[in-house]
Amino acid sequence: MTEQQLQALGPALTRYLEPFLFCCGYTQTFAHLGTYVRGLLSDLPRKSVEPMALRGGVPVRTLQEFLTDHLWDFGRLRAGLQTHTADVLAAVPGDDVGTVGLIDETSAVKQGTKTPGVQRQYLGCVGKVDNGIVTVHLGVAKGRFKSLLDAELYLPKSWAEDRRRCREAGIPDDITYRPKWQIALEETDRAAANGVPLDWLTFDEEYGKRPGFLAGLDQRQLRFVGEVPRNFSCLAAHRSGRRPPEHAKGRPAAEVVKASSAFVGQRWQVLRLTRQTEQDQVWRVKAARVWLSSGEGWSAQTNWLLWASNDATGEEKCFVSNAAADTAVETLMRVAFRRANVEHSFRVCKSELGFTHFEGRHYVALLRHQTLCLAALGFVADHTERLRGEKSGSDVGAGVPGVGRSVPELAAAAAADK
Repeated sequence: MTEQQLQALGPALTRYLEPFLFCCGYTQTFAHLGTYVRGLLSDLPRKSVEPMALRGGVPVRTLQEFLTDHLWDFGRLRAGLQTHTADVLAAVPGDDVGTVGLIDETSAVKQGTKTPGVQRQYLGCVGKVDNGIVTVHLGVAKGRFKSLLDAELYLPKSWAEDRRRCREAGIPDDITYRPKWQIALEETDRAAANGVPLDWLTFDEEYGKRPGFLAGLDQRQLRFVGEVPRNFSCLAAHRSGRRPPEHAKGRPAAEVVKASSAFVGQRWQVLRLTRQTEQDQVWRVKAARVWLSSGEGWSAQTNWLLWASNDATGEEKCFVSNAAADTAVETLMRVAFRRANVEHSFRVCKSELGFTHFEGRHYVALLRHQTLCLAALGFVADHTERLRGEKSGSDVGAGVPGVGRSVPELAAAAAADK
């Protein structure tokens, strides 16, 4: 946004930031939080400390110290953002699916060896192994509202086992290696503690293939629909409902679909999934109850196994869900495909809000930068929802005095389903 556009939204942004100011230990720090968020929302091509400080009329060193040394609690800011989002969700028009939590990870290429968590690892942003960092996220979608609620750095084993290197990067001793799926469970716990109501959770196969993750969601009584790989181990449920013996060997999901009578004799259900900015998708689906292998036995109850095929693209996807047996297959599929919302939130954060523009070597500074990006995205999501309530989709932003063209474009970007 330009300076004129930010001024037009100034009162709304000030009101939005007020509850977060008390995450800061000193009143002198209040202004810096606003300067940083306004910098993230600005039209600067690079949202690192130096250009944002110069734009805000603040000494570069002062804004650097705000990020690294000043006394303020990014965890408290994150909790406040989640509480605020819970209140927003209560007023957002929804549908029969309700509020869907979105688990996913994103990455950023980084040079050198000093950025916390950096190493050669698979980076989805470039689709290959490269030098960079990975962060795990919890997003949320309800109706047309979408945003991100949490961000946590994945700390590889090579870092966690080198505590001297961790201390040099400002990583506390109690931050150790945890697999990504465990970080995701921690994020769902934080959201629940802050009152975020999740009717469902969805995720891709990197999380779906982890038995500990699925078991953790069951323990938390969180309904999920998640993608799993074709070789995911399961067994078709017998009509009698008997649990398989512990020594029974599971079969890959692809084989179960092709060989089990529960699938072979079943007609395809044809489902049309509507998209807001793209053509509808048509999928053929078969679904049946199965037992899931946990690696140490069988699941406590049967689950759904869904096999979906898209004739137009040739895609085939496999999903599992712990939803009740009487849940409509169409509902399960609609939940599964809400995951596209988190990918869109990542694009907005990276392209508009400088999420990957952090330049530093300190863990706390990195987490503070990312949390402030989440707060900025929360404002965009709120503003987008307010504009929807005032105007139809074709007139988004038209009723905001003095707002130039890029403000409604940014709001539209946050709202659109890609």
